[in-house]
Amino acid sequence: MAKARKPKNEEAPGAKTSENTGAKVLHQKLFLSIDFKKRQIYGYTELEVSVPDIGIVGLHAENLGIESVLVDGEPTVFEYYPHHQNSETESNWNSVSDPASAADAAAIEYVGVLKREDTANLLINCCKPSKDLSEQLDNVTLENGSQSSGEVKQNVKLIRINYWVEKVEAGIHFDGNIVHTDNQMRRARCWFPCIDDEYHRCSFDLEFTVPHNFVAVSVGKLLYQVMCKEDTTRKTYVYELAIPIAPRWVSLVAGPLEVLPDRTNFLISNLCLPHDLSRLRNTMEFFHEAYSYYEDYLSANFPFGFYKQVFLPPEMVVTSSTSGASLSIFSSHMLYDERVIDQTIDTRIKLASALAKQWFGVYITPESPNDDWLLDGLAGFLTDMFIKQFLGNNEARYRRYKANCAVCKADDSGAMCLSASPSCKDLFGTHFIGMHGKIRSWKSGAVLQMLEKQMGSDSFRKILQKIISRAKDPSNSIRSLSTKEFRQFANKIGNLERPFLKEFFQRWISSCGCPVLRIGLSYNKRKNNVEMAALRECTAALDARLSVIGATSDSESRDVDAGWPGIMSIRVYELDGMSDHPKLPMAGDRWQLLELPCHSKLAAKRYQKPKKGGKPDGAEDNVDAIAPLENKTSIESPLAWIKADPEMEYIAEIHLHQPLQMWVNQLEKDGDVVAQAQAIASLEALKQHSFSVVNALKNVLTDSKVFWRIRIGAAFALAKTASEETDWAGLQHLIKFYKSRRFDAEIGLPKPNDFHDFPEYFVLEAIPHAIAIVRGAEGKSPREAVEFILQLLKYNDNSGNRYSDVFWLAVLVQSVGDLEFCQQSLTFLAPLLKRIDRLLQFDRLMPSYNGILTISCIRTLAQTALKLSDSISFDHICKLIEPFRNSDTILQIRIEASRALLDIEYQSKGISSTLLLFMKYVVEESSLRGQVKLCVHTMRLCQIAVGCDSDDCVDTVSLLDLLHLFKSHVVFNNELLRYYLFCIFQILAGRPPTLFGVPKEKPLQLVDVEACIEPKNVFSVPGAEAGEPSLALGDAKGQSLDVAPYGVPIRPQEMFMPIVPELKLPEPVAAYDETQHLEPRMESQNQPSHENPIVHEIPSDGEGPTEELANREANPPTKEPQKEPDMVSVSVSHEVKKSVIRIKVRPSGATSRAEGSARTIERSQGIVVRHDIDRGQTSSASVDAPQRISTDAVSISNQNHVEEVNSCHDVGSRMTASIGSVKFVSEGDTFGKELQCTAESGKTSTSQKADNNNQTVAPSFLPLDNSMENEAQQKYASLQTLSVGKEKEKKKDKEKKEKKRKREDPVYLEKKRLKKEKKRKEKEMAKLVSSSSDPATKKIESVAEAKAEEASDGAMLIKVEPKAEPSAATEARPLPKFRIKLKSKAFNNS
Repeated sequence: MAKARKPKNEEAPGAKTSENTGAKVLHQKLFLSIDFKKRQIYGYTELEVSVPDIGIVGLHAENLGIESVLVDGEPTVFEYYPHHQNSETESNWNSVSDPASAADAAAIEYVGVLKREDTANLLINCCKPSKDLSEQLDNVTLENGSQSSGEVKQNVKLIRINYWVEKVEAGIHFDGNIVHTDNQMRRARCWFPCIDDEYHRCSFDLEFTVPHNFVAVSVGKLLYQVMCKEDTTRKTYVYELAIPIAPRWVSLVAGPLEVLPDRTNFLISNLCLPHDLSRLRNTMEFFHEAYSYYEDYLSANFPFGFYKQVFLPPEMVVTSSTSGASLSIFSSHMLYDERVIDQTIDTRIKLASALAKQWFGVYITPESPNDDWLLDGLAGFLTDMFIKQFLGNNEARYRRYKANCAVCKADDSGAMCLSASPSCKDLFGTHFIGMHGKIRSWKSGAVLQMLEKQMGSDSFRKILQKIISRAKDPSNSIRSLSTKEFRQFANKIGNLERPFLKEFFQRWISSCGCPVLRIGLSYNKRKNNVEMAALRECTAALDARLSVIGATSDSESRDVDAGWPGIMSIRVYELDGMSDHPKLPMAGDRWQLLELPCHSKLAAKRYQKPKKGGKPDGAEDNVDAIAPLENKTSIESPLAWIKADPEMEYIAEIHLHQPLQMWVNQLEKDGDVVAQAQAIASLEALKQHSFSVVNALKNVLTDSKVFWRIRIGAAFALAKTASEETDWAGLQHLIKFYKSRRFDAEIGLPKPNDFHDFPEYFVLEAIPHAIAIVRGAEGKSPREAVEFILQLLKYNDNSGNRYSDVFWLAVLVQSVGDLEFCQQSLTFLAPLLKRIDRLLQFDRLMPSYNGILTISCIRTLAQTALKLSDSISFDHICKLIEPFRNSDTILQIRIEASRALLDIEYQSKGISSTLLLFMKYVVEESSLRGQVKLCVHTMRLCQIAVGCDSDDCVDTVSLLDLLHLFKSHVVFNNELLRYYLFCIFQILAGRPPTLFGVPKEKPLQLVDVEACIEPKNVFSVPGAEAGEPSLALGDAKGQSLDVAPYGVPIRPQEMFMPIVPELKLPEPVAAYDETQHLEPRMESQNQPSHENPIVHEIPSDGEGPTEELANREANPPTKEPQKEPDMVSVSVSHEVKKSVIRIKVRPSGATSRAEGSARTIERSQGIVVRHDIDRGQTSSASVDAPQRISTDAVSISNQNHVEEVNSCHDVGSRMTASIGSVKFVSEGDTFGKELQCTAESGKTSTSQKADNNNQTVAPSFLPLDNSMENEAQQKYASLQTLSVGKEKEKKKDKEKKEKKRKREDPVYLEKKRLKKEKKRKEKEMAKLVSSSSDPATKKIESVAEAKAEEASDGAMLIKVEPKAEPSAATEARPLPKFRIKLKSKAFNNS
């Protein structure tokens, strides 16, 4: 159902009016004075606000000191609650013991902070009316440029806020003698009070007072600059911006900047620091062409009039490009001089992209969060048009092809949905950050290009012109754009039918996933056609698509899996020409069979001459297209090659299976760069490479008419084909090609560099890297490749070359890091390292462009050390790299050194130590951009650690320290750092690194300290009902524990100490069919695992996941039985209203390590424990546990998974057990403890049915049958007889197969034999020790000796003597003994 349209001059639906009490800012004035000596910013702001009926105006403000607030010139009452100060309070993270619980805690913290930041925290009382101000506002032009009588009647107030900036560290920054803003989300409030919302816009008047020799550049039009009357050494810059914008787009840069007006267009101004002026002049020579091209394409002038570009050092910016209204701030590393080649293309595209965002994103804004994709896509489309116009059609198509490939690989979940409530709602703008944001941007641009293909380029251009023209209309300015409106434009202007548009937007915009086509073909000689079979799939699973639209029924499921609108075209190239066949439907049946007619006459002539001896039934008519072909005449068909979707009308992953020679034909004869790239990828993916493939790749590499990116791809493909099977032909071709271009044939050495031919320069630059990745049979680099790279490094000569060779040398150095040295080539390692050290010393004396050479040397040294860790000491490399982390080093080198040290730390000490080192580096790093880069690199290391099958796991201390960093002010100042830290938590927990799908409500296992009233109750079990016991934690003195501040290690045994003498744990109820064998969530499910929140108890032990625990989880069948703690709380319900067991445990003062381990397993396996289920009839047991002397006195099961006590009593049964207080008696006493059990059953059978998959197996408690006597006679009765029940039938079959496989494995049998032999020797040794006369030196087996006795009343008495290994503290203490007395009613002996 379509929602009601709202007037465009009103606040957008995405704006949260309820959060700011419904107030609307019509106009805002900002007056700031900047004191560079004292590093202070102070002033005031005036807001013309439409006050709601309640009379309260809510604004956003952070890091500000509010001096006074005046409404219509009179002081008023206001309340100010800074959010970041509240976030500094301690949180209760005692439940964090593994990555899953840490990810849940981070999600709660992150979502909670984002929600708080959306709430107004500066509340102003505006109850007193002012008629004078209302009369003055009668002729005020409102934001839409029209006179509105309805608006005048509103209660408009003039609010003045006098304030100063308390902490100049978020939103606005002092860096040396420069003040600048960073335009991060929700950070405009950190330097002026406002309604900091993306969809709340108003016009601005800005005045900034700075020293007279400084320049203050801001958004809008510079009206004038005037000297201050009070202080002639200061100057005030006055700007006006009549176009309403969101506060986020207000930017400011003030400092000793040099202004460079554009030579061609006076409306363009470029600013930078003085030492970058020459590079700025060279970089901006082209820019006026892009500026004019956008105006011509959109048939409109630049909307903001003047456009300003400021270039600041990389240390000062958060990203390489930051947008403001009519002002863009860039990193100065993008600037280049006339000698640099490699930086040119990247810089021009980034400048053009920033200018495109001024049109679509800042000027034309999205109507709601679900429309963000549209503006992002339009800006990307405009950038693609610039690339096509100025960098060539080949560059534009190649980039679009690579972007589409990346989208197909990443579009596998609801996070990639462009416009749907679940994907955009409550994401708080984070869907534009990181790789997910880049993929979404590529997908948005690709979807719009698909629409352009459908309607034509002229119609699409008219739509964009219509959007701009209506925004510039002074009578009815509409500057917001929605998906629905754009769809209407596509129908009216683009002449696309409404049913098609409805299906198109539903499938590509409101859903996720891209089509995957697997196509095979065969040529029929008799019919002279191509028979084609196609299978259509989707990159996203059905569950992911259903989760986006919220579908659950079968009909909705079928609709989701219906396919995509339109018909894909198949292009057939024959010997006599080319023909298109739009015959492959993208909807309907997943399997499609097609017949494509051929038009070549050659096939008909060949058909008239059948083979002699051919079969009369025509069995040889069909020629298998998959048959191996080595020459063109081996197939009797006129086909040259076939292309699917030749015009890229779909974002699709296409797997076309055609003969080898057809791929070679496509590579050599098709001039389209996309077709050539597809052919190279297909030939490279072959398992075996013939000489025809090598020759085809060599021909493409040497052909100077081929697009240079395709030639580079052919070079890397040649490197992949080089092997002993092909006699290293690929390697020889690479070396021969390089020498033919760059070597002197007479002396056999490289010639001096000459880079005048740019395409040839890029191709030759890639050759050393391609040679370095050539591998032999053992994965080592051939000796010839190592020697060749050394020769290039040794004889590089750039004398006489007008261009810099810094990038050229950097590639050579990085090629050394890509080599794999064998014993034969290890002799070249020393001279290579010597050359690298020489380049490092040279670069210190004469720094290269942006430190490129030093960065490549550091990276290569780290890679070589990691590969040759046996020969090269890590400590030596770290001492060599550590000096590059000094604060006086430029940012790029400093960050690369930190990355290298993090890599070495991960390789040598694991992920936990790497996280600790990362946190240290982040705190030491002063630049926001450097913090983000370090966090992104650490996130990649976490992905590697989670992806590899290793025992390396993150300890609790590292997780808690990371949580403290996540909540610190360092992260508050850097929104990107906070997001990437959140992604690290998600990755460590095995979840997708995105906020999509994260539950917005607090999971029950985490405790919110803010919700607790009494300090002693801050650790109460969440979700417990009234009257249920709670768990309190504290120190030994009974006081509650606080989490240590960031950086202070916390010992787990001190953090989770029980403080109450009697502890009652609520009964967990397993919510899964089986709790012992749970499949990994990420491998077994297609949807993100965090969509199902994990609920479990607070552990009674703070022991984090250890290496032993990780091993036990990874290989449960092969590990030793884990000993269980004294303190247990277990119960499993057969079904609702069935009886269970309750055990109340009074723990000893010593905590159990095994308890925390068991609960850690419970969390890691995702067991959902509920406390609010109706349990029906229950059985209970109250236990006073003795102090831990033997770790085996109470053992539940020898299983390595979550231990669940099973019971064999039926619905009507009743069982109670109680254990009295423990007396440690002398050896002469017979019993020191009594356990009395009463069993009553209303049925004659206690057997349970396990055939229901949805039914939890009921517990068993001490089977009371004739087997008890046998157990007593064997003297092995203990609480280990508490079994965990039966497994599923499917699981049993799997285990049987596994056992059968192991029985046939000789290695396993040998290990089993040695294990049995070891146990036998231990038992013999125990018997020898037990026969010794000295009781203090006895070694007692970890079993309980049970003796059956017959009581006078007919009950059975079992004497249980737990035996334990005495420690130093308990040697002299006698062993505890207790007696179990069983009373049975209606006893079942069957």
